[in-house]
Amino acid sequence: MAKSTLPVIQALRNTAQRLATEAPYQWGHMGSCNCGHLAQTITHLTKAEIHARAMQRYGDWERQLTDYCPTSGLPIDATIDEMLALGFTRTDLAHLERLSDATIRRAIPIERRNALRHNQRDDVVLYLRTWADLLENALLEDIYLPDLTATLVPVSA
Repeated sequence: MAKSTLPVIQALRNTAQRLATEAPYQWGHMGSCNCGHLAQTITHLTKAEIHARAMQRYGDWERQLTDYCPTSGLPIDATIDEMLALGFTRTDLAHLERLSDATIRRAIPIERRNALRHNQRDDVVLYLRTWADLLENALLEDIYLPDLTATLVPVSA
């Protein structure tokens, strides 16, 4: 799963918020589908720019991720590079496109999980928010705060 870092969590939350409030969503469009929206957040490219990059090689996001080569010189691979550099994996991105990561799905309430569809805006928003929550919880588990109460000196009145 993606790295539990603030930039990754923020990218997921920003993408979910944009999808929930205003952004055009079209699952069959490389720039405005599930991965396309996350790519927009991370790269600051438009949906049209991402789509144009993807069209220089055959296939959907899953195929693009399978064929990814960091030295290809293809613009879509540069886009994927940015996503990977932030802390996502190719597997994460493939799961995002289909909303198929088992860990994330298990964290979604069963009544929603069983009806989850990869090409429905509200389901994508739920998946992204759940993923961000899981990463945030993992990040918080790794934070250790020392007990400072043992070193406090009582103040006399």
